[in-house]
Amino acid sequence: MAFSPSQFPSKLPSVKTTIFTVMSKLAKEQGALNLSQGFPDFESPKKLVEEVNKAMLSGLNQYAPMAGIAELREIISEKFSKLYNQYYCPESEITITSGATQAIYTAISTFVNKGDEVVLLKPCFDCYEPAIEINGGIPVYVQLKSPDYKVDWEEFKKKISSKTKMVIINTPNNPTGTLLEKKDLLALQEILKGTNILLLCDDVYEHIIYDGQTHQSACLYPYLKERAIIASSFGKTFHITGWKVGYCLAPKELMHEFRKAHQFTVFCVSHPFQKAIANYLKEPQHYLELNNFYQNKRNLFLDNLKGSKFKFTPSKGTYFQLLDYTNITQEHDVDYAIRMVKEHKIASIPISPFNTNAIDPKTLRFCFAKKDETLKKAADLLCKIN
Repeated sequence: MAFSPSQFPSKLPSVKTTIFTVMSKLAKEQGALNLSQGFPDFESPKKLVEEVNKAMLSGLNQYAPMAGIAELREIISEKFSKLYNQYYCPESEITITSGATQAIYTAISTFVNKGDEVVLLKPCFDCYEPAIEINGGIPVYVQLKSPDYKVDWEEFKKKISSKTKMVIINTPNNPTGTLLEKKDLLALQEILKGTNILLLCDDVYEHIIYDGQTHQSACLYPYLKERAIIASSFGKTFHITGWKVGYCLAPKELMHEFRKAHQFTVFCVSHPFQKAIANYLKEPQHYLELNNFYQNKRNLFLDNLKGSKFKFTPSKGTYFQLLDYTNITQEHDVDYAIRMVKEHKIASIPISPFNTNAIDPKTLRFCFAKKDETLKKAADLLCKIN
């Protein structure tokens, strides 16, 4: 019998090219302003880049320890002690990962088995479901409704079953820019208390929160902390998304299992990048000042949109802003996003691909992690749309 690739059925038959790739490719082809994919158009911190060069020149160009260099794990532990008054052991409860996406995938691969259910709050980032499905798990959805995207915890509770292995939360939330508040974490804690359900927390935007709000880390709640696997990203925090460096925190027993999969996924993360980030973290203002930095950009973008026909509620966190276009058209959001690129030369991300059954809230997501001149130009383009 001749070899035939068709004899190997896909483990992810429903997965297509991500909407991020589609919109960025279209933006490039059309010469459009790209506010779709979530990365800055300004430079990474000069001091951080200098630290990488210094680390490379000092000879740190070979494998780092599997769990990450001790210096970086120790300073992450100090950060959590200072910010949340919670302790994570650098030796046994912190692992450096190749970005938060790898941490999330590894956590799911480690604990989710065939037939296990994983509860998701939709809309949610698009890396969760494929990781669940490729490991034989079953996503279970709680659909949040626009425009406030609040969690109905009674509805959530009904989704919990004897098959539930894990719950995934993301706060601040991408793509909605909303936050889970203290009352939400307390409600979640009450539901999970007394169960063996794991909690996977996507906290990549923990330092990007506005209007005096604070990040409600799961580690602040004892019954959540004991089961929480927290994934975060230096890429989002320090404008270095291309470095792909993140970290994961979890109680010792959970981290022990996590590292079994981690070592055969990437083994370790770039040594000079880790050293540079460890040195940069020694000055807490480098991440504590992010709230004001991005809040100013959010405000600039929205102030310049006041003459437009778009409706919006200011983002509470992340560097994404949702714009409601119902005063302009009733087109499906994917169709409208594509037309905006072609006709108005500005790229965004439609929200329906992140929703259950592709529910269309007539809303587009715009990234405001951009230079001020980029945001002004984007707002000018949007204000001209009738």
